[in-house]
Amino acid sequence: MVTVAALYHFTPFPDPQALRGPLFDLAKAHGIMGTLLLATEGINGTIAGTRAGIDTVLDHIRALPGCSDLVWKESEAAKMPFVRMKVRLKAEIVTLGVAGVDPLARVGRHVPPQEWNALIQSPDVAVIDTRNAYEISIGTFEGAVDPGTSTFREFPAWWQENQHKFAGKRIAMFCTGGIRCEKSTNYLLGQGVPEVFHLQGGVLKYLEDIPEAESLWQGECFVFDHRVAVGHGLKQGTAQMCWTCGHPMAAGVQCPECGPNSVTTR
Repeated sequence: MVTVAALYHFTPFPDPQALRGPLFDLAKAHGIMGTLLLATEGINGTIAGTRAGIDTVLDHIRALPGCSDLVWKESEAAKMPFVRMKVRLKAEIVTLGVAGVDPLARVGRHVPPQEWNALIQSPDVAVIDTRNAYEISIGTFEGAVDPGTSTFREFPAWWQENQHKFAGKRIAMFCTGGIRCEKSTNYLLGQGVPEVFHLQGGVLKYLEDIPEAESLWQGECFVFDHRVAVGHGLKQGTAQMCWTCGHPMAAGVQCPECGPNSVTTR
């Protein structure tokens, strides 16, 4: 089995360019594939490889400035889910595009998976899925609001147009692994929303920790690799990608973009 590690960490990197080469060379030397993003605000990405190789790269990342408390999530794949290794420099490790958003300053209250169900079933709580619409199409939490965005950069404009709908509500937000909510919750707090919550570890941690019999998750969770999606226990799901347009679709369901002309692949 191939070990897959998804990670992010916000910490100041004054010179991310200087970190890129050694990180890439180490990953390549150990047969690690995937994508890591570096920016002045930190690191984000998903990598896959042998147990020993993943451990070596994670040790290297934890030794970077401010990364000693790095947290990551692991799952397994039957085969390598990536085709190459990339370490890219970006302006943001997850692009919201709003100046002044700083997860290191403050974020919403982290809610562990074991407490999430009770929170989102409260009548005074509005649950917002911060992922893209194509991800939401194959799975989300029962009753969650879909902003209908195609990129995270569209989220602030959606909030400005729709914030009146959530007056008097506490806001609970979630995403795949937690990184989007670090920024979206900071953004909402900056917009004056008094109570904002954040699913700790994202959907991946919820699916890992919460038994299916107790789960409020419906469908599967899209992941950005050849597995396409995972389900409870982080087992590979059944969703497929449309070869025609690249949109994910649940097994046995026509692509919402291409309809009967869709061609599936894994």
